[in-house]
Amino acid sequence: MKSFGKIVLWGGLFALFVAGAIYAVWPQPVSVETATVSLGPMQVTIDEDGVTRVKDRYRVSSPVAGQLLRIELHSGDQITAGETLLATIRPSDPAMLDARQVAETEARASAAQSTIDRSEARRSQAKVARDLAESQFGRMKELLDAKSVPREEYEAAEAAFRSRQEELRVATFEQEIARFELEQAQAALGMLQPNGGDNLKHFEIRSPIDGVVLRVFQESSTVVTPGSALLEVGNHADLEIVVDVLSSDAVKIKEDDEMRLEHWGGDKPLTAKVRTVEPAAFTKISALGVEEQRVNVIGDFRDPSEAVAKLGDGYRVEARIVIWESDSVLRVPASALFRDGQSWAVFKVVDDHVEQQTIKIGKRNELFAEVIEGLDANSQVVVYPNDQVRDGVKIVARALDQD
Repeated sequence: MKSFGKIVLWGGLFALFVAGAIYAVWPQPVSVETATVSLGPMQVTIDEDGVTRVKDRYRVSSPVAGQLLRIELHSGDQITAGETLLATIRPSDPAMLDARQVAETEARASAAQSTIDRSEARRSQAKVARDLAESQFGRMKELLDAKSVPREEYEAAEAAFRSRQEELRVATFEQEIARFELEQAQAALGMLQPNGGDNLKHFEIRSPIDGVVLRVFQESSTVVTPGSALLEVGNHADLEIVVDVLSSDAVKIKEDDEMRLEHWGGDKPLTAKVRTVEPAAFTKISALGVEEQRVNVIGDFRDPSEAVAKLGDGYRVEARIVIWESDSVLRVPASALFRDGQSWAVFKVVDDHVEQQTIKIGKRNELFAEVIEGLDANSQVVVYPNDQVRDGVKIVARALDQD
């Protein structure tokens, strides 16, 4: 009986050993995270840093040679056209001036008059184009309310109206500056005459526009020559956004594309529209020391003025330029994709195992990829697959929160 008991005991131990060995080498299910292929909104954006910039700025220069008195204005000071005194110059004695300086001042006055003539013509053309675009936009709005035209045509008319309005604003600003330059040149020419008399005491430069002082180049009293930069002024309330992007990305951006500005300091993102993509690129050294060809993309704010009142000239923003979007698209998480030769593939969940599935994708962003073919809505796919996940392997799935 004792020997029989020993046989049973050793037999049991051997059976446990064999069972443990089999269990150790038996393939175990792989724990994975899964996500659902779903229908939903999707965007493709180009994300870059940008800065705000005053649209229309003007650099005030000295029209005459002489002693500049100390400029009392500082950056941020409010100025009023024709009233605010920007700078005061005590001109040199006309008897000591040569004929060349007088001729140069006369040429500046003549050039300023020509600029006024051209600016008046451009402003008239811009006003006619703006009025026409405004009329067409008004008709499109009425037709849209009556549901007689698609929204795309209405948006195109709105974009055309805003563009013509911007052209008129620029032409008006150019005309105002041209008149200011003519007045300065004529005043300087009068002071350069030998019979300038008491006018030699002071030459006052007053603000050409309503706005703020952006920068003071020469604050202290000093001797200046004609053309010396004194201040830079602009309309602080009229800002634009400048975002430099890679030239390979710039070709994908179109006028009127939406821009979303984040991390600018406010509670909510701001919205803007692309006004223009500059035609010329420039070279910029990246943080890694690589030369890149960059292109400036200019955008206009679409939020109410009070929403951007805290921003100033040169403030940093993070811009997302939307180059494509759809309200409903079949999408798969980008984390589920991997390369299989020249094709894209995913691990599709079938019951309690996975199958490698080749798919065709369209648009793609950092979160999702558009599925053209190869997957259906509500399909389950493995995300972040590791080297243990292979075609046909058994799995234990844990759903990933896609929110």
